Order: sequence, then structure tokens, then C-alpha cells
Amino acid sequence: MGPDWPGSLLAFAAGALIALVTAPVGVSGAVFLLPVQLSVLGVPSPAVTPTNLLYNVVSGPGALLRYRHDGSLYGPLTRRLVAGTLPGVVLGAVIRVFALPGPAVFRLLVAVLLLPLGLWLIARTLRAPAGRTPRAPAPRTLTTLALAVGTIGGIYGIGGGSLLGPLLVGRGMPVAQVAPAALASTFLTSLVGAGTYGLLALAGGDDVAPHWFLGLACGLGGLTGGYLGARLQPRLPEGALRLLLGGLAAAIGALYAVQVLS
Repeated sequence: MGPDWPGSLLAFAAGALIALVTAPVGVSGAVFLLPVQLSVLGVPSPAVTPTNLLYNVVSGPGALLRYRHDGSLYGPLTRRLVAGTLPGVVLGAVIRVFALPGPAVFRLLVAVLLLPLGLWLIARTLRAPAGRTPRAPAPRTLTTLALAVGTIGGIYGIGGGSLLGPLLVGRGMPVAQVAPAALASTFLTSLVGAGTYGLLALAGGDDVAPHWFLGLACGLGGLTGGYLGARLQPRLPEGALRLLLGGLAAAIGALYAVQVLS
């Protein structure tokens, strides 16, 4: 079967638009792309999970190169997040292939976590006093949180920035510090996760392998949109970035809440 060019163009446009909006706050956009792949592009489960991870691998360097140019990519936060998410994504991939959990639990988890978290972050930003000193979680807490998020990402094909970003920014950390670390963690986690699924596909059949053409099309769109989004970030005030992150988190939670109730 030849490439689906109309579907690929749609995938490219979806990846570019989503990454343009989400990259400034450290979210790859895979959690938004997941329902597009399932409902619009027709990628079946469980192949949708490694396809989403492939999107993160291809799209990630766009924003990361821009953040590296700005000097905001490296730091202890990035190392701590990566130390937790990398083993987590391998564990999640094994659980996804051999335990095959259904999507209902994931949708409920995302809805219950992100909808109130996003609304709380918006409300807190609107009424926060100026000059508030950021409070980073303890290093062990960061790594444990990243391990849990990496496991969820390995199961459901999201990089984890949509979960890590609101949680860390909600603790008072600046978006400019969280976004590069979250995206770096997402990229490396997705790279390891996609490789794990590739190895598991050797024993598990074609349904475990990604849809390469659609994943690459989405990723190339995300590569372009992510670079532009990261370039926009320094031009946006912290309050606007926090409101954007809160709005994205609430929108993701609402989207999955509707799917759970329908």
C-alpha cells in the first residue's frame, strides 16, 4: 500500500499547529495528537503509542535546538527529570505490550489530574502577588515524579511534558526553566520508548510497530512548529506562559473527560 498523501499532509499540519502552541510551555503536543491519530488518521491501538513516540523523536529537535541557542537547555532539572523518565518509559512499554491496559483508565487519570490542575494554575496566576519566589521540589521528589510520568508515557505514547509542566509550574517554578527541561526529557524518553517498542515488535507482530509514514509526517510538522514556538517563548511574559500552560492542561483534561463520559 502506498503512502496516504492527504492523510500525511493533514498529519503534518496537525503536528505543526500543535507544536507551535505547546512548545513555549514545554509540552510536545503528543497528548493532543493522540486523539487526532485515533479518530482522524485512523491509527489503531497499540500502534498509536509508538507512532506518537515517533512524533516526539522527530519533532523534538526543533524546539530543543532553539532552547540550546538561548542557553536554557542544560541544568540540574533536566538531569533529574531524565533520570526518572528513561527507566519509566521502558517499564511502560513492557506493560503496554504485555498487559495491554485499555485507554479508559488513562483518559480518566488525565481528566482527573489535568482539568483541576489547569484551572487551579490559571486561578493562581491571575491572583498571584508579584515577586513570588519559586520553590522547586526536592531532587528525590522530582526523580520519583519523573519515573511515574515516564511510565505513563511509555504506556500511552506521550512524552510527559503535559503532566510535568503544570505540576512543576504549579509549584512556583518559572516556565522558562521548566519548558526546556520538560521537552528534553520528553525527547530522550520518546527516543528510548520508540526503540523499546521496535524491539518488542520483533516478537509482538506488526501491530506493535509505529505507522512510520504518518509518524514522520506529524513529526516533521512538529519540528517546524516546535522551533517557531520555542523562538516565541522569550517574547511572552511569564504570566501569559503560565496562563497558556494552565489553559492547555485544562483543555486536555476536559477533552479526555468528555471521552470518558461519552
